[in-house]
Amino acid sequence: MTGRGNEGRVIALRGPRRERRVPVSARELAHLSDEAVLALIARADEQALAELYRRLGRLAYGLAFRILRDDALAQDAVQEAFLGVWRAADRFVADRAKPSTWVLTLVHRRAVDLVRREERRRAEPLEQEAEPPTTGVDQAELLARRQAVRDALRQLPPEQREAIELAYYGGYTQTELAERPDQPLGTIKSRMFAGLARLRDVLGEDALGQAARP
Repeated sequence: MTGRGNEGRVIALRGPRRERRVPVSARELAHLSDEAVLALIARADEQALAELYRRLGRLAYGLAFRILRDDALAQDAVQEAFLGVWRAADRFVADRAKPSTWVLTLVHRRAVDLVRREERRRAEPLEQEAEPPTTGVDQAELLARRQAVRDALRQLPPEQREAIELAYYGGYTQTELAERPDQPLGTIKSRMFAGLARLRDVLGEDALGQAARP
């Protein structure tokens, strides 16, 4: 259960996104309502995102897994949903839904999207026509895209860049990253969500796929 005594303050905080950040300690975050945590996320507070994941991550994964019946796909759905939270927290309206309902709606949508994607993939012919050989122009474009990803990664804060590079280039799972000293799972995930959102803002929706390629 979360209190709603801060709703008036949360509504007052809504405005131009990312205009300023208000440092809040983890102990203080634990006592805030879900609405107040979302308001801080709208101000680009990664600790607030980690706190929201701590509260709702297990529930979100359970919902995604019930729909997808696949661990990796369920984790993808949760990641996409919390990326959506990071990017759209300033559009949350407390009068329309509880934060948990809003977040789980995002999870449900992403999970259904993945179900449809998998159904389309399975419906494709098993034997695909051989792809034409990569031309010099295609190869140059691919190299340019990979360089753009590397350049975008260098623009991220060090913690976000390290989490993404270890996950996508080093092959670490987020749970393995969280086993490192002083690295709670919620913190690792919030860095991933925030970093991937910034990559997508710079590179477009294909940023995650490009970043995943060595």
